[in-house]
Amino acid sequence: MMDPETYLGFESPGPRAEDMETLALSDAPSDYSSAISSFSAAADGGDDPARSLPPPPPPFRSQGPAADLAAPADYVAIAVSEPQKEQDAGGVYVSYLVASRSRGGEERRVRRRFREVVALADRLAEAYRGFLVPPRPDKGVVEGQVMQQHEFLELRRAALERYLRRLSAHPAIGRGDELRAFLEAPGRFMDGAARPPSHAPPQEAVHPAKGGRDLLRIFKELKQSVANDWGGAKPPVAEEDRDFLERKEKMQDLEQQLTTSSQQAEALVKAQQDVGETMGQLGRVFIKLTKLETEEAIYNCQRTRAADIKRVAVATVKAGRLYRELNAQIVKHLEVLHEYLELMLAVRSAFSDRASALLTVQTLVSDLSSIQARVEKLETASSKVFGGDRSRLHKIEELKETIRATEDPKTFALREYERIKEINRSELERLDRERHDDFLSMLKGFVVNQVGYAEELASVWAKVADETRGYARG
Repeated sequence: MMDPETYLGFESPGPRAEDMETLALSDAPSDYSSAISSFSAAADGGDDPARSLPPPPPPFRSQGPAADLAAPADYVAIAVSEPQKEQDAGGVYVSYLVASRSRGGEERRVRRRFREVVALADRLAEAYRGFLVPPRPDKGVVEGQVMQQHEFLELRRAALERYLRRLSAHPAIGRGDELRAFLEAPGRFMDGAARPPSHAPPQEAVHPAKGGRDLLRIFKELKQSVANDWGGAKPPVAEEDRDFLERKEKMQDLEQQLTTSSQQAEALVKAQQDVGETMGQLGRVFIKLTKLETEEAIYNCQRTRAADIKRVAVATVKAGRLYRELNAQIVKHLEVLHEYLELMLAVRSAFSDRASALLTVQTLVSDLSSIQARVEKLETASSKVFGGDRSRLHKIEELKETIRATEDPKTFALREYERIKEINRSELERLDRERHDDFLSMLKGFVVNQVGYAEELASVWAKVADETRGYARG
């Protein structure tokens, strides 16, 4: 089992990720890869990760498909295993075996490196604007959790596996071409944005400007953004969805509460772990004391006292074990808080997609308004000249052609904005629905475990009290 601190995101200083991967594999015994594979398969009752794939994970389902969706996820199982050192022109790196099973029973195996996971995340960010796309594992966080060289590989393997399962459980991403290509396509998963479908509007119309692709548009959108913030005038198209603005504020409050709750959960895990370790150490000290008392016993009362100390020692060791077991259960249930806190990154990204789409619309509408104003000004000036001013008339025609050329991108941008608004709405509804179920399950599990282990602990100490009551009377 992973250390409880790993689940709740505790961080401790560690070496660089690339160094840890390479060192772990170069120093590991020859059967280490198979050991990792066996570790993955052990919980599933088999040795082959492709034949004994685990079911989609955790109690946390906020990235899972909503219960009322008719179409199930395309993949019923995904496993990541067998880290392997490889080398190319860029140097040494580690790849992982990614095994998947489709709903139709078809099994695929591909090898992927972390860089390809980053490329997948970039594709998804482009292709699924407005969706709550599960955040990929962060390299820095994984590095911080490293305790030993081999443990690092297991941490990364587990993080990648959770990430891919959450993607497969998403109602849209799980049936998308991007994830299918990552899980099934042979060879390297190449970098770059996913191709838009044939019916999609031009990229320049619906995607925010990016460095090097459209420098002029970058400046236009920056100018529009400054005008929105400091211009004093209402933008041509504004965010007026009150329901969305209220939800956005609630999401900000939820993130703050999740941050506080996650911190308190971490504190509880640490405290509970300290109690378990301290109880275990106390029990071992009592065992040593029992041995000393037994060796030096002369009278029966000394032997009785030694026997009673031994009973207390055994009970203390058992109590320490129960505290550690309870702590593992606490981690299992309260991990949901940390998972939802991570999901807030996806919520922010979805809101940012919406804001970027709105900024694109505002920029195009503002451009059209400015061009139309220039046309009207030129037409007024030209009308004062008998027979018209040819140069002005020519400029007017050029501007009208620009207007016609800008109308289509504006229409597409408006459609994209409305599409993202609808996606935001449905995704937030799904999040609310599933958060209710997940939190209820978390609290029930937490309470049931507290009661169960409290009863076991009480039973252990009650037995000791009963066994030592004669000594207590003496």
